[in-house]
Amino acid sequence: MRVIQDSAVRRLRCAAIALAAISLFGCAIPPHRAPVEERSATPRATLAAASPAVVAPATETNKPGPADNAGRPGYYTVKPGDTLIRIGLDNGQNWKDLVRWNNLDNPNLIEVGQVLRVVAPGVDPTLATSRPVVTARVDSKPLDTKAAPAAGSSPAASAASLAAVTPAVAAPAAPTPTAVPAPHDSDDDITWGWPAAAPVSMPFDDSRNKGLVFRGKPGDPVLAAADGRVVYAGSGLRGYGNLVILKHNAMYLTAYAHNQTLLVKDDQTVRRGQKIAEMGSTDADSVQLHFEIRKQGKPIDPAKLLPPR
Repeated sequence: MRVIQDSAVRRLRCAAIALAAISLFGCAIPPHRAPVEERSATPRATLAAASPAVVAPATETNKPGPADNAGRPGYYTVKPGDTLIRIGLDNGQNWKDLVRWNNLDNPNLIEVGQVLRVVAPGVDPTLATSRPVVTARVDSKPLDTKAAPAAGSSPAASAASLAAVTPAVAAPAAPTPTAVPAPHDSDDDITWGWPAAAPVSMPFDDSRNKGLVFRGKPGDPVLAAADGRVVYAGSGLRGYGNLVILKHNAMYLTAYAHNQTLLVKDDQTVRRGQKIAEMGSTDADSVQLHFEIRKQGKPIDPAKLLPPR
């Protein structure tokens, strides 16, 4: 019995000694939590510093137009297959202006559903459509009517009184009719000319052919239909081949498609009748010139504006 008690006491002593050693050894080991906190602190600081630089430009660049502008005059919502060149042509604008008005860093990155400004900032789109340049013609009519009464009022008595009282004023009255500007061939003060000498093989059709088609030979000259500026010269618009787009004023654009050679470049000023391309068959099944006149982006029948042949 005594032997059993001695052995139990020895076991208890050994256990106590082991526990004391373990506790002493454990106190000597440094804790492992500090390295974990140091590793997590570094990435958080890095992300916090990098986030504004990455996220802000992406939202400003890719979504320049607030979504609540969708459907409002002067704004356009991007649809599948759209390009800035197409949007510019359909809205009567230079695609480079669209890049600037919408702060686009990359004109090739536009998204379906994105809202773009298609009218210059500060311009009321509802007033822009009601601003015909026809007022210049109205102003010329009173000049004619004033000249007629002066010549047809009282015979000799009126002439004598004018000569005696105001001899110096009567002299300028004679050149007044010649000061009236000559009328233009079409409205909005644009003088139009034919873009090709070839005959028209396909007339304007609003549903199938949004312009005139001229059939000719490869290399036939393609001429500017009016004074203007080149807003596009290239082949980036599907279905048009090598294309030239001219802007003539705030209302009118013209397009010249399927050329084999382009002779002008972007931002170049051209004059009516100037050779701007050579007829070809790019993106077409035969040699032809597809010619469009667009008023505020809407295709209209060129035959109604071009002069008689």
